[in-house]
Amino acid sequence: MDQLDVGGLRIAYERAGNGPPLVLLHGFVGDGREWRRQVDGLSDQFTVVAWDAPGAGASSDPPESFRLSDYANCLAGFVDALGLGRPHVAGLLFGGALALELYRRQPAIPMTLVLASAYAGWTGSLPPEVVEQRLRQSLQFADQPPDQFVRSMIPTLFSESASAERVDEFAAIMSEFHPAGFRAMARSLAEADLRDTLSGIDVPTLLL
Repeated sequence: MDQLDVGGLRIAYERAGNGPPLVLLHGFVGDGREWRRQVDGLSDQFTVVAWDAPGAGASSDPPESFRLSDYANCLAGFVDALGLGRPHVAGLLFGGALALELYRRQPAIPMTLVLASAYAGWTGSLPPEVVEQRLRQSLQFADQPPDQFVRSMIPTLFSESASAERVDEFAAIMSEFHPAGFRAMARSLAEADLRDTLSGIDVPTLLL
């Protein structure tokens, strides 16, 4: 993977292909490797860039105070540092909320949005008691050893029809989670309410 510095943070990423730029934003229990199949499948038509967000994969951990606005500013700096101009931006789960926050703060950056299983933040999508329960559980999970963390999280991520190969592949990625990054992402989702952003989106957007 390649790396660059954005605002004092080391950001790791994979870049492949040629064509219009497409930035892939992972969920909060994985990293850029979870997009391997999409990178392989789309790099014949796009310049595909899958980043490791601060606190995930090979990127450095953010400060404890890091929130969704900080992730969005970092992402904007990342796009600028790579000279991607106006990329297509696709986000999964946490990455979907991050794509929305990027649009809210820097609407001139995304050419289009792809929001897969996205939240308008937990506060913007879920009842307060569910937000509180999810945050409390996430912070507890962050203190677990990697093998226990994986066992705790995997049942919440896959249906029974998922192949053992796919589950094992993602479990291996999850086992390298960063506790500090996981906590920062969980707190970011818990505090975010992006509902007011939705009605103002003025670029082509695909919901999955």
